[in-house]
Amino acid sequence: MTSEAAVQRWIIRFRQEAGGTETRLLCFPHAGGAASYFHPLASIMRTHGTDVAAVQYPGRQERRREPLAATVDELVDQALPSLARYVDSRTVLFGHSMGAVVAFEAARRLQSEHGIVPMGLIASGRRGPLTTRSEQLHLADDDVFVARIRQLSGTDARLFDDPEMLELLLPALRADYRAIETHRHRRGTGLLCPLTVFVGDEDPQASVEEAQEWCHHTQAEYRFRLFPGDHFYLRGWPVHVVDEVVAAVKLFERSAETVASSWPE
Repeated sequence: MTSEAAVQRWIIRFRQEAGGTETRLLCFPHAGGAASYFHPLASIMRTHGTDVAAVQYPGRQERRREPLAATVDELVDQALPSLARYVDSRTVLFGHSMGAVVAFEAARRLQSEHGIVPMGLIASGRRGPLTTRSEQLHLADDDVFVARIRQLSGTDARLFDDPEMLELLLPALRADYRAIETHRHRRGTGLLCPLTVFVGDEDPQASVEEAQEWCHHTQAEYRFRLFPGDHFYLRGWPVHVVDEVVAAVKLFERSAETVASSWPE
């Protein structure tokens, strides 16, 4: 059985006293990202009655000495026991970029292996699972690799100017890019929960058409929202983005209430 200590290693709770019946938003970071990316969102969502936690991948921050996952499947394998203890029908999953794929694959396995259906999934900044590109950035030399990461603007550019910080950052970034660029979707049962997709209108990593391909991967309600901006349209958590996160969560809550009210007495 998975220990509470293992759950705490994988899932960073920004508010330790959270509990009760409130909706929980569990966030999955982008490639090279960490749980702390979602701390500002947690502070905002708390005012809307939603508790926010985030998955901490191995190889970064307090887990920096742990081995990095080589593939998305390996990452989900490792996280799943802890996710199964934390996720329930009150939990909305939110994943950005690589995190969208990790959250999606985790949701499918929670359904099939544990009988757990999250309240909903928000997939952000990622093309649909069946839409592939030939990507090999993880094989590029350091200069090319870093230049491309700078362009995406998901990591504070000042960190790349510090040789010591760059040495710490590069292994996790390369491992994550290798994992997501070599990942291939395996067909199977679609999501049983509602799905909302977010994407920036100038995202070089996911065109509008590619992002809309997510519609084929849920058996429940599907929504699509387009934002002005690039791959990190959510940078700084602007009000219009947070408003849509709140709206998605509220819709998931109403959908869950509708389903519950239809159950026989």
